[in-house]
Amino acid sequence: MSMRPPTLSDKTDGNGPDTSLLTKPKAKTQRPPLYKVLLLNDDYTPMEFVVHVLERFFGLNHAQAFDIMLTVHKKGLAVVGVFSFEVAETKVAQVMDFARRHQHPLQCTMEKE
Repeated sequence: MSMRPPTLSDKTDGNGPDTSLLTKPKAKTQRPPLYKVLLLNDDYTPMEFVVHVLERFFGLNHAQAFDIMLTVHKKGLAVVGVFSFEVAETKVAQVMDFARRHQHPLQCTMEKE
């Protein structure tokens, strides 16, 4: 009896060589990148206006909006939410447009997470 390693032709199920298919592993689908939406502090936009923006465009309750507004005020900026590119871009545009229409210099930006 020889001690050679088995070969493909050795694998049989009684009907000849093993013909099972080799399948490629499925490629993992990547999640789209997320973007942080940030509000920046300025010396002119009223705090109440910032709270209103947070409630209106980000669906925050008054307490959450007030806390984020204080973070913006104290630290100079705060992350308001994390969204897909399209949603983040829309929120930034909505906030900027709303602020301009109310003649406030409030700045809203986005950056990749």
